[in-house]
Amino acid sequence: MPETLTIDAIQQWLNRFASEITTQADWLTELDSAIGDADHGTNMVRGTAAVVAKLDDRSTKTVQELLKAVGMTLVSTVGGASGSLYGTFFLEMGRNSPSSAQLDASELENALRAGVNGVIARGHAAVGDKTMIDALEPAVTVLSQSLADGRQLHGSIAAAAAAATTGRDSTEPLVARKGRASYLGDRSAGHIDPGAASATILVAALAASVGEGKAR
Repeated sequence: MPETLTIDAIQQWLNRFASEITTQADWLTELDSAIGDADHGTNMVRGTAAVVAKLDDRSTKTVQELLKAVGMTLVSTVGGASGSLYGTFFLEMGRNSPSSAQLDASELENALRAGVNGVIARGHAAVGDKTMIDALEPAVTVLSQSLADGRQLHGSIAAAAAAATTGRDSTEPLVARKGRASYLGDRSAGHIDPGAASATILVAALAASVGEGKAR
């Protein structure tokens, strides 16, 4: 039997993401203060709180419906580019998920890849531009490689989370080529990108939920 991620596990992932965003909001805003609008932490707290409220109504019965609802909630509640990018991520995940109450490892991989590709298409960013893609792209690449090598889902997601952390940290010396930070030119170097930081929290939250046995 393949490992699967149930709709309950996905809800657990999103609740954990919201909790971690709240815990690390000041840090995210501090990062954004250096090279952006100083509101990334605040915006993400508002958006993820709205997602938690959406989860509480239990109106979605399939993974597809759930992820689309999350995407629409983030688009409408998170300000600036982050709302559009995070919304696109979950909307594309939803469009590329089955109309069922669970995902197997391959379906999760495909959905995450679609989400990342959607963010790339929306933001026209690539690895090295100092954006959330610096965390998300290596995470999904490592996930695919790990699953192809025969590792189980929890080990593959853990490896993906480690890759996201490495990708996040790689943004510190980079000069931004996208977004508001790019206006600073060389002065954007020396700071971790706040979008890469929140994206790493997203992947880490998924790894933690799977690691607690929510996948089966």
